[in-house]
Amino acid sequence: MRALLQRVSQASVAVKGNVLGEISKGLVVLLGIGSEDTQEDANWLCRKISNMRLFPDEDLVMNLDIMQAHGAFLVVSQFTLQASTQKGNRPSYIKAARPAEAEPLYEYFKDRLRSESRRDLQSGKFGSDMQVQLINDGPVTIWIDSKNRE
Repeated sequence: MRALLQRVSQASVAVKGNVLGEISKGLVVLLGIGSEDTQEDANWLCRKISNMRLFPDEDLVMNLDIMQAHGAFLVVSQFTLQASTQKGNRPSYIKAARPAEAEPLYEYFKDRLRSESRRDLQSGKFGSDMQVQLINDGPVTIWIDSKNRE
C-alpha cells in the first residue's frame, strides 16, 4: 500500500463539479492499493500517518502530529501510485489491486485512519474521475510504502 501525504492549508476533491470533501489545515492522503496489500498494511500505514510529526510547533519545527495540530484528512484513492515505470514510457498498473479487492480495503483504511487518529476525515469517491485541488503548505510531501518500511 502506497500513500503520498501532502500537508495542506486547504484542499478539496470533486466529481463532475460536485465537491465531495474539503478540509482546511491537514493532510491530503493519496492512496494506492496493490494487489498484495492486506488489512495489516492498512493498519501499519494508518498508525504511521496518524503519528507522523509533520506540523510546526511554536518554534516552527515539524514536531506536531495531526491531532496536536487540530488538522483533518482528505483521502483520495489513486491506483496510479502503483505504477511501474521500468520498461518503456507507458506506465504499467499490473501491481494495482482490482477494484473489487481495492475498494473494501480503501473503505477499511478510511475507517481505521479515522479511529486511529480521532480526526475528521473527508474523501473522494472510489473509482471516479476526481479533481483534487490543494494548497501544499511548506511544501511538505511525504512518500510511504507499506512494503518498504524505511
